[in-house]
Amino acid sequence: MSEHHYSFETKLLHNQHKFDPVTGGVSVPIQHASTFHQSNFDTFGKYDYSRSGNPTREALEEAIAELEEGARGFAFSSGMAAISTAFLLLSKGDHVVITEDVYGGTFRMVTEVLVRFGIEHTFVDMTDLQAVENAIQPNTKVLYVETPSNPTLKVTDIRAVCELAKKNDAYTFVDNTFLTPAIQKPLQLGADIVLHSATKFLSGHSDVVAGLAVVNNEELGKKLAFLQNSFGAVLGVQDAWLVLRGLKTLSVRLEKSVDSANKLAHFLKSHPRVKKVYYPGIEDHPHYHLQLSQAANAGAVLSFELENEEAARSLVENVKIPVFAVSLGAVESILSYPAKMSHAAMPKEEREKRGISDSLFRLSVGLENADDLIKDLSAAL
Repeated sequence: MSEHHYSFETKLLHNQHKFDPVTGGVSVPIQHASTFHQSNFDTFGKYDYSRSGNPTREALEEAIAELEEGARGFAFSSGMAAISTAFLLLSKGDHVVITEDVYGGTFRMVTEVLVRFGIEHTFVDMTDLQAVENAIQPNTKVLYVETPSNPTLKVTDIRAVCELAKKNDAYTFVDNTFLTPAIQKPLQLGADIVLHSATKFLSGHSDVVAGLAVVNNEELGKKLAFLQNSFGAVLGVQDAWLVLRGLKTLSVRLEKSVDSANKLAHFLKSHPRVKKVYYPGIEDHPHYHLQLSQAANAGAVLSFELENEEAARSLVENVKIPVFAVSLGAVESILSYPAKMSHAAMPKEEREKRGISDSLFRLSVGLENADDLIKDLSAAL
């Protein structure tokens, strides 16, 4: 059985970087060199300068490309560095159709930075395919998808959006941070570039900031490699190693977290103090069937809304187990308040239009005992 036929869980551990061919060390060596000696006047070796390529970073880039089943992977200094570098494929006069409930940092990049370079955008509710189609202009070059969306967990039909993009000769970018390739593989559904904040589930331990991108073909790979080298927002070797280490436990971490998220979503849904629960793993979520048609499950992040801001403040004061913090996808449960955290970059009226109220919480479920989490939330509520 060749390693290409291994299941996803096995591939996380058994790839070409299983051990160091030089020493046999069962860990990827961290190559701290910034520059590399060239032994010949006329022909240089594979590596010359670490911004352009480094063996430790390359190990991570190869690992994520294999896991997403893409042609080539890239590691960046943050999720936003990955997203921003991908946007550099665009030129002045181009147009982006982007999901309205997008991560606050992406919203800021598109609305406050790209516009200065003459790149236009239209926000749409991407769950409405007719609205997506209507938003496409002759100069539309990218359809930008984030699914499930942050923080209201709306689900976009990746296959359908990719078809619209192809008809219009545009790229599809998919932010796959919430689900990772363990649960969803956008490139297999037709996407051109898949993007990650590897800070989240991929590394999984709240100890590294990193971004990853994977492209679907070699030609696009060459373009993104050129941009990565030109722009230079590359991931350092120590951090690349930490993400590689985190990846090894991705499957078991997600299995546990997803299972607990399901239990918590059902608990919160039945709680009288909770006004609304957003989680595509609950049968009456409007996109429940779509989610299962393009992903293995609904992931480990859910959101819920309380009656008002006063109730929200009280919850934060009384809850003990989750950390109250920005970010998600870690071994510990993280309770976030999007209005002041992930989506603070979004003006209040834009936030509210998107259902991000002042009593909405996002909960990224970690590896604690699910019953302990339920008791804790129950007491706080």
